[in-house]
Amino acid sequence: MTSAAPAGRVVGSWRAAWLRVEGHWTWYRRYWTSTLYSTGLQPLLFLVAMGIGFGSQVQPGAATGGLSYLHYVAPALLAATAAQGAVGESTFPVLSGFKWQKDYLAVTATPVTAGQLLGGQLLWVALRLLLAGIVYVLVALAFGAWLNAGAAVVVLVATATGVACAAPVMALAATTYDEGARFITLFRFVVMPMTLFSGTFFPITQIPGALRWLAWISPLWHGNELARGVTLGGLGVLPALGHVVFLLAVFTAGGLAARHYFYRRLVV
Repeated sequence: MTSAAPAGRVVGSWRAAWLRVEGHWTWYRRYWTSTLYSTGLQPLLFLVAMGIGFGSQVQPGAATGGLSYLHYVAPALLAATAAQGAVGESTFPVLSGFKWQKDYLAVTATPVTAGQLLGGQLLWVALRLLLAGIVYVLVALAFGAWLNAGAAVVVLVATATGVACAAPVMALAATTYDEGARFITLFRFVVMPMTLFSGTFFPITQIPGALRWLAWISPLWHGNELARGVTLGGLGVLPALGHVVFLLAVFTAGGLAARHYFYRRLVV
């Protein structure tokens, strides 16, 4: 799929999506300091508080696979932070593009289509998560949070987890016409419980069996299992493949829904 540029050139789909990323990057390189807390400091504070502070009181045992709590919680905290950050980037910022700043209307008035705009938004979220993940991994290295080179792969796992969460939330944002009150509900009743009860801080075997299915359908649980698998080991090939397929399915379903609603809202 291509778009005709004003000067008569043809802009490919990926090129058009990256133009949107370029626009975000132009803003971000000027104001990146305003995001330091959410993208770098917040997850590290969680790591220090839970992995070192509270974690110093947790003895290695069956729940942590015989490892220290710092090693157990570090990869999951990265995945959880990526999921939270992805949802944050996909709610009010996306709604603003439709409703307040209305830059989505300006973008789609050019040869860039609504689908390419969505692709650019998802690429931008992935890039933000990737950069934040690299910072987290490097600083956590100073705390001795990693046991092997799997720390390099865990950044990709966290990014994939975040993007899987971002796609359906962008679909939700594209169907929001009020001031975004539903996003507060989303954070309070979906994101926070998902963070707490998807195996981030303790195994889901500690959850009553009747409620454990809620963790199984959470993208974050699958991301946590993959993150621990690549850093701590113990995850078989078939379970790992199952987690990847689940995240891919959530991303695909969310992306298709978001694409539909982006077109419905932006193409008159």
